[in-house]
Amino acid sequence: MAQPSSDVAFTSAVKSIQARKGSREAYARMERRGGWQTEIDEDLAAFIGQQTSWFLATANAAGQPYIQHRGGPPGFLRVLDPHTLAFADFRGNRQYISQGNLTENPKVHLFLIDYAHKQRVKIWGEARVVEDDPALLGSLTPAGYDARPEQVIVIHVTAWDANCPQHIPQRLEAADVTAALAARDAKIAALEAELLALRAASR
Repeated sequence: MAQPSSDVAFTSAVKSIQARKGSREAYARMERRGGWQTEIDEDLAAFIGQQTSWFLATANAAGQPYIQHRGGPPGFLRVLDPHTLAFADFRGNRQYISQGNLTENPKVHLFLIDYAHKQRVKIWGEARVVEDDPALLGSLTPAGYDARPEQVIVIHVTAWDANCPQHIPQRLEAADVTAALAARDAKIAALEAELLALRAASR
């Protein structure tokens, strides 16, 4: 039987702990179906296209992990095909830790979380940095966004999993709150106008 895709995370050590703590059989059933999904489907693509903030994890040759926040307008993390993601890497503090780690270890992990809808997605893959493709960089650079694109990071997706919403605090984006308040105020204004009209008609 082919190795299940979830083995990217479920090592022998992990499975041993799952067995000791009673969750191994449930995950074994999943593994018999092949494990986690390996292709980006329409639902995942839509979720990715809405995100403005997510986290990229890398590790160096010694195994030292590093997590970096990535932010941008919706859609700045782009789905190129069912197995590939890419984004324009904007210039920041120029430490280049993620890029240095990728020269030693191409394995990456993406963590995407939508606090408003209490959803999160974990993506495993391997990444490469593309520094010499201005056409690709231009196609991935969000129009009108105030940032300096420096290079492209392309990610081949190995597996992905969507977690349950348990323990995710619900938080709202400022723009969403502003829009909700504006809609509420417009509805209140409309109701007040309707009430005034009814009062005038009853006199």
